Amino acid sequence: MNTLKNFFLSLVFLMAGTSAAFSQYILPEAERAALVDQLLERRLDSLLPMLMERSGIDMWVLISREYNEDPVLKTFLPATWLSARRRTILLFYRDPATGNTERLAVARYNIGKSIRSAWDKEQEPDQWKRLMELIAERDPKTIGLNYSEDHNIADGLDKTDYDAFMAYLPRKFQSRVVSAEDLAVSWIETRIPEEMPIYSHLVRVTHNIIAEAFSDQVIMPGRTTTSDVEWWMRQKVTDLGLDTWFHPTVDIQRSASPLQGHLYSFSDRPEQQVIQPGDLLHCDFGITYLRLNTDCQQLAYVLRPGETQAPEFLSSALADGNRVQDILVSQMQAGRTGNEILAASLAIGRGEGLRPSIYTHPLGTYGHSAGTTIGMWDSQDGVNRADGTRYVLHRNTAYAIELNTTVTLPEWDRDIRVMLEEPGYFGSDGFVYPDGRQTRLHLIGNHRAALGN
Repeated sequence: MNTLKNFFLSLVFLMAGTSAAFSQYILPEAERAALVDQLLERRLDSLLPMLMERSGIDMWVLISREYNEDPVLKTFLPATWLSARRRTILLFYRDPATGNTERLAVARYNIGKSIRSAWDKEQEPDQWKRLMELIAERDPKTIGLNYSEDHNIADGLDKTDYDAFMAYLPRKFQSRVVSAEDLAVSWIETRIPEEMPIYSHLVRVTHNIIAEAFSDQVIMPGRTTTSDVEWWMRQKVTDLGLDTWFHPTVDIQRSASPLQGHLYSFSDRPEQQVIQPGDLLHCDFGITYLRLNTDCQQLAYVLRPGETQAPEFLSSALADGNRVQDILVSQMQAGRTGNEILAASLAIGRGEGLRPSIYTHPLGTYGHSAGTTIGMWDSQDGVNRADGTRYVLHRNTAYAIELNTTVTLPEWDRDIRVMLEEPGYFGSDGFVYPDGRQTRLHLIGNHRAALGN
């Protein structure tokens, strides 16, 4: 069965129907595994050779031991491999003369259908010696290993395996060893066309869970707490057969409370706050499915008695947040560093009288993934690392457009922080939101029974 084709056809059918049906379409485990493996084969065939050529690395060696996997090596394992086995060594070699790419495993087993075993222990009992034979036979000009000071995801080679590799490596090859960080980051950050319909679906699922959480079906003002909503979201993900890569958070801004620092939303917020009419709610939520991840922050307003819409001053504040999003994505241009994009965006926003803070990160294979970093919440002057100063924005990459703007509300006699985050894709036609973005506050307030009561 062509799982990839069937999945796309199903999405087309469901998108033509109801949003609810589309959001609930989750594959059973066997079909997920088949789809993951098909996508991996497409990536190995179409993406890996191009990235190796772009990085100038003709041999890439990845080494991991069971339960201590290099985060890049994990992405090469077939769906039925939940970890490496014993010591797993992958060797990718691109012949500069022919452009042909070999995919070998110095392991007792084939690694799925696409990476064949190149080690017969009965002929050569020493795994390291067999690896050195393969290297010597191909005589690469560069040997890339996964170590990096600036990109944690590209720093997966542990000291024990690095020391063993260098001890076995013949002297003539020692000077050819280089960091594979650019290649590793490119492999993690780059999306292929076949992944994008799946990613759009995943974002839609995420949006619909938030919409249900921020509704009268879940929240009863005066009774439901922020922790109740967090655990409802977590349970919803589990009930759908999905995973979340971080625990959901829900926090409140209200007229009687002063603006808190940035850490408030991440670690210092009080638990079990009872949600009341007039509250402005904020959530941070992301899920994992088919080896892809989302990351969203959206806002909701709890209607006061007699209200049918959010106050105009809150809708206007959300529009200011949307404007900061527009400014940021307008500055996302291929070849720019994260610090350049950050500086240009902040300058435009401040020039318009806004008070923005931008902390946008790569998204996709991991939640906080590898690629260009466009600010951090506590580094608004730029990131003093390669991912901010040297590593540039590439096309066919996904980002969490994460930011906020501070808005003064005379009606509340205080400042609020409009915190937003939406998955986005930067491709050949520029930037798009795969499933749109929030431009209206979620509204809560019909006061029906909630949380199953």
